[in-house]
Amino acid sequence: MKILIIEDEPALAQSMSQYLSAQDYLCEQAVTYHAAIEKISLYSYDCILLDLMLPDGNGMDVLEHLRKTGSNTAVLIISAKGALDDKIKGIRLGADDYLAKPFHLAEMSARIFALIRRSHYNGSNMVCINDLKIDLHSKEVTANGIPVILTKKEYDLLLFFVGNKNKVISKSALAEHLSGDMADMFDNHDFVYAHIKNLKAKLNRAGYQKTIKTLYGMGYKWVEK
Repeated sequence: MKILIIEDEPALAQSMSQYLSAQDYLCEQAVTYHAAIEKISLYSYDCILLDLMLPDGNGMDVLEHLRKTGSNTAVLIISAKGALDDKIKGIRLGADDYLAKPFHLAEMSARIFALIRRSHYNGSNMVCINDLKIDLHSKEVTANGIPVILTKKEYDLLLFFVGNKNKVISKSALAEHLSGDMADMFDNHDFVYAHIKNLKAKLNRAGYQKTIKTLYGMGYKWVEK
């Protein structure tokens, strides 16, 4: 799961990133309005943590820009401004939740989990597709009742496919999801194929077959029957 932290306080941004990274989130940061706009224009995220007070602009303008592009990425506003009108404006512009500073990192993490669960998995802690079950809390996967032991990258791929079922996903989009903006530095995206191959093999061994389809020249698709 990819998180964008838009926060101009370096110490706070770093502590947020470290805490979430320890929970297996892939975190990227933007410290200015213009950097934030560039990030959301080039990349996609599962959740955005948005500070309202930025050195060169307003976080509300970032939110408005995001929603005008048609993005439904979950947005959690994090700001020292606790006025009711800021909360109302944020919700009206399309924010999903509001957390006032100071806050506990554990509460921030819980809200992120709830937002992603609601936006991707209909609010459920257990994702069930035929005989495949994914426990979002324990991050345990079973297929036909058989435990499927996945690496972090394979688990992230599985969730990304399930969250975009029946949609064609390009190899570059998968590379970005797994590696963030670092994907732009790679000469090729062969590592994506390797992770998909391993994921498919593990699902196949548990009897869950022919789910991830390769569409040559286009990408991959999780086909839900």
